[in-house]
Amino acid sequence: MKVLVIGGGAREHALCRSLSQDPAVTELHCAPGNAGIARVATLHPVDQLDGAAVTALAQELGADLVVVGPEAPLVAGVADPLRAAGIPVFGPSAAAAQLEGSKAFAKDVMAGAGVPTARSYVCTDEQEAAEALDAFGAPYVVKDDGLAAGKGVVVTEDRAAALEHAKGCDRVVIEEYLDGPEVSLFAITDGTTVLPLVPAQDFKRALDGDQGPNTGGMGAYTPLPWAPEGLVEEVLETVLQPTVDELRRRGTPFSGLLYAGLALTSRGTRVVEFNARFGDPETQVVLARLRTPLAGVLLAAANGTLAELEALRWDEGAAVTVVMASEGYPANPRTGDPIEGLDEAEADGTAFVLHAGTRTGADGEVLTAGGRVLSVTATGQDLAEARAKAYAGLSKISFKGAQHRTDIAAKAAQ
Repeated sequence: MKVLVIGGGAREHALCRSLSQDPAVTELHCAPGNAGIARVATLHPVDQLDGAAVTALAQELGADLVVVGPEAPLVAGVADPLRAAGIPVFGPSAAAAQLEGSKAFAKDVMAGAGVPTARSYVCTDEQEAAEALDAFGAPYVVKDDGLAAGKGVVVTEDRAAALEHAKGCDRVVIEEYLDGPEVSLFAITDGTTVLPLVPAQDFKRALDGDQGPNTGGMGAYTPLPWAPEGLVEEVLETVLQPTVDELRRRGTPFSGLLYAGLALTSRGTRVVEFNARFGDPETQVVLARLRTPLAGVLLAAANGTLAELEALRWDEGAAVTVVMASEGYPANPRTGDPIEGLDEAEADGTAFVLHAGTRTGADGEVLTAGGRVLSVTATGQDLAEARAKAYAGLSKISFKGAQHRTDIAAKAAQ
């Protein structure tokens, strides 16, 4: 099987790493990729938002499967011309990807499907936003309706800050605050059958103790020893399957990766948000535990044959990933610095490094090229072992101004 992965972050490196280990994959390509992905796949320059260019590349390569990683190409409709050309693609259509592209659309789908979520108002001007904030009270939750690369949500006790964020968006969803821990649950679907993966938890805040600004995610771990028994089955029954059924009923079937961000509240499980693709950094730990070869699962989703697959096989242990970010992230990340110690971090085989924001310099050196630079990932018999291995690997890597959280999975590992 020839596989083309679209994207260039740590999520795509995790996908490419798993696909490169699949004996069914004879050729692996990535566009545009990064310095780390270049070690397992052939890179191609492409505008990942240009469906015609992506389709032309897939045809030129003779790709048997195209996997679209990031949300922006999916919302832009890159999967549509691929499907029209008869190329199997893992990722929803532009219409179905609105589940992530528009918070208001997602709320409407949840209402139609009877999915439990926070009460909310959609606001288009300052007065509407002010009234919605006062209706719910603090803590205030304000979400940009559109894509914002994981940074469009403000949760604050400060009403003025909440209103300021609302004013900076064309349209916002203001909703009640959901208490309780958050869980990320991915599901692979062909539009009818839904195959949930193992739950994970990520860390959105930049600093230890969940302090500092929101980021795209500073680390993640799986499994969740504190999660209630039967959580996956409950979410499949009350959230994932009803959402997939509702989208199919509307004539916009969702095929690809459905990501449910959940809050385990005092009143039960509630959906915080949906995403239309694998989450980053949770993908890094979820795929680290997956033992079933990945390519066949993604192809079955693309071809509508998920129901024929055997149950997924998982490593019984744990996985932890810790993000190394550049100086100034998330507000003003510094780039262009050489990264030292990458080979040393992987030398003893206990950790592996997934590249997010990297590029290859003129002399072949690896340079920082984004806010989140690397995801240092490890598996172990339990969270304590996986965590120790990940941080040991991370300790061997350096670049100017590097920052990371020191408390990823710390509480869960105790």
